[in-house]
Amino acid sequence: MGTPHRAVGGTSAARASLDAESGEWVRVLTCGGAEQEAAVGRLHGLLLRIARNEVRRRGVQLRVTGPELDDLAYQAAADALLAITAKIGGFRGESRFTTWAYKFVVLEVSAKVGRHFWRNPCVRLEGEDWERLPDRFGFDPARESEWRDMLAALRRAVEEELTERQRRIFVALVLIGIPLDALVIELGSNRNAIYKTMFEARRKLRAALVANGYLDNDLSGHS
Repeated sequence: MGTPHRAVGGTSAARASLDAESGEWVRVLTCGGAEQEAAVGRLHGLLLRIARNEVRRRGVQLRVTGPELDDLAYQAAADALLAITAKIGGFRGESRFTTWAYKFVVLEVSAKVGRHFWRNPCVRLEGEDWERLPDRFGFDPARESEWRDMLAALRRAVEEELTERQRRIFVALVLIGIPLDALVIELGSNRNAIYKTMFEARRKLRAALVANGYLDNDLSGHS
């Protein structure tokens, strides 16, 4: 692994405002020579551990294991390392250096997990599987007649109360089981925007179920 270019703009005054650990990371990653090479290796090891934990956590939805999953972690760690070393001159210490670096590798994992999901030719964003909901929500089979009615009401509310975008995101996440990171890639959006859309969709659906007597009114204020 080659040594990144020395960052421009990392002044002594800026480093003085950092906590000791962060300041040392900035120093060794920009000092050049063997010390910098060693620091890059340590940082890569840290990023790889984070990336492995993230891809393993998300791998259940991807149905990916073994070398393929590890390869995603290596790619994410390598790309995060390049981004961090390229931008280290702009690090101002609003958070600890390791926290700042953590965000880079998590973003890389999210992007790679999302792209990997869509490589499967069997994946489709369209299609609704309402039959999976009873198992997913843990409904009691002995009370099937009750929850069948509620699911029918929920389905009507999805069709009648939600906007096209809200409906598309609800169907993708809840009915099809598309991983959030994959949906971000497909829609060209971001996690926060999708969270906000789902929050609003759930609020509308809960209100509709309350209005039709399927949920208690005291639950209507919760997401």
